[in-house]
Amino acid sequence: MAELTANERAALARIELLEAPGRLRAMIANARRQGASAVEAAAFRRLCHVQPEATPGTVEHDVWQSIHALEQMLREERGKTVRLSRTRQKIARDGAAKAAADLTLKRTPSEGFHQLVAKGHPELLFETVVLRHPKTFDAEVTRAARARLETAGLDPDTLMQANNGG
Repeated sequence: MAELTANERAALARIELLEAPGRLRAMIANARRQGASAVEAAAFRRLCHVQPEATPGTVEHDVWQSIHALEQMLREERGKTVRLSRTRQKIARDGAAKAAADLTLKRTPSEGFHQLVAKGHPELLFETVVLRHPKTFDAEVTRAARARLETAGLDPDTLMQANNGG
């Protein structure tokens, strides 16, 4: 990995303090233009961390980080705001934990799973959320989460300890 420039180190320090999604999106765009991948990734993680209204460290916060991450990726891909309407409706109807459990138990991984892995953010997967909150999910859901991550070539033990930028 290349040594960070003074500007990149300064940008990383600023990112830790930012709370405004618009400012973080601007930092992502600037970092992408300048080829500063470490700054882009840090700003993206911070954006996902500050957007949820739930308390950091809760299942709800972690689930909403995942939703905001996928919506941001789709926004960048399509050039317009995109909402994961069906997932948002499921969360509103059944709650964040049940939505994460149900998607984890599906036979095949969601498109969002593949997108987060491809973009280098497996710490934001619902399966990772499940493992990070073992008291919330039953053994069947936990086994399914671990199996899906392992099948994708990811280390569940490392991922469940990952800090999402807070």
